[in-house]
Amino acid sequence: MNVTKLPDGMHVFERGWLSSNCILFDDGNPSWLVDSGYSTHAEQTLDLVAVNLGARSLDFLVNTHLHSDHCGGNAALQKKYPELVTVIPPGQSDLVKVWDADGLFYLPTGQLCPRFKFDQTLDCGANIQLGLKKWEVHTAGGHDPHAVIFYEPTSRVLISADALWQSGFGVVFPELEGIEAFNEVAATLDLIESLNPSVVVPGHGAVFEYTSEILEIARQKLDGFVKDPVKLARHGAKVLLKFKLLEKQKLLFSEFAQWAASTSCLIQYQRRFFDDIDFAAWVEQLCTELVKAGVAKREGDTIFNQ
Repeated sequence: MNVTKLPDGMHVFERGWLSSNCILFDDGNPSWLVDSGYSTHAEQTLDLVAVNLGARSLDFLVNTHLHSDHCGGNAALQKKYPELVTVIPPGQSDLVKVWDADGLFYLPTGQLCPRFKFDQTLDCGANIQLGLKKWEVHTAGGHDPHAVIFYEPTSRVLISADALWQSGFGVVFPELEGIEAFNEVAATLDLIESLNPSVVVPGHGAVFEYTSEILEIARQKLDGFVKDPVKLARHGAKVLLKFKLLEKQKLLFSEFAQWAASTSCLIQYQRRFFDDIDFAAWVEQLCTELVKAGVAKREGDTIFNQ
């Protein structure tokens, strides 16, 4: 990707899949960071920001949505930069105020997110000043009903978070909870098509050039999940298992299975979509599929991230 296509002063930190990508704007005053990664990568987040800002302070932090891999570094950034102003989408602000870790989806997924505060909420449908440019704030439901994306019409750059990746989009978790959301995914893809960006900065993976073919891949995946919700449930469960492997890197399989058996999202998915198989056998089956796909490895009593 030719980074000259990004606006001056916009830096994308590609983080892998445990942590979301982070985007720093340092062209002028104030400085902004979009998303902060997962909590176990907080020190890396601090280092990336500090190396790029030098002696300057980070002034604003904004989250596209409040999944743990996008806001897990918020608390560490707030501690390092006491004057930092944190801006979040409005939909879950009440849950953040009282820190409802269940409602915020951290306890149900068995994921970590240190408590953080917020100072402002985003005005969806308005603009936000990131660096020297004004970015449009658009709601982008589906993967997360409260998510937003940012679009800069002059450069035609889209910060898509998990609404669009080069090969699809984030897991449609609401559907797995029994909440209709496929239509919201479709509406978000329609929105992105109407914006017609040139460059997309996704929540995970490399920056890429937008094409109609990429949007068609996403729509085909959505159609596949609509036709076969069990396929989505299997995919979502494996994503949660893989996320834990990314976090821990290796675990005794007995500990991994015990973690899965205490994770309410996985329990719910098994009961709703796979009630014809015992939970332990289901987890064993999913792990076998992860190994076969080359994203996990088992040696003796231990399972490893691959």
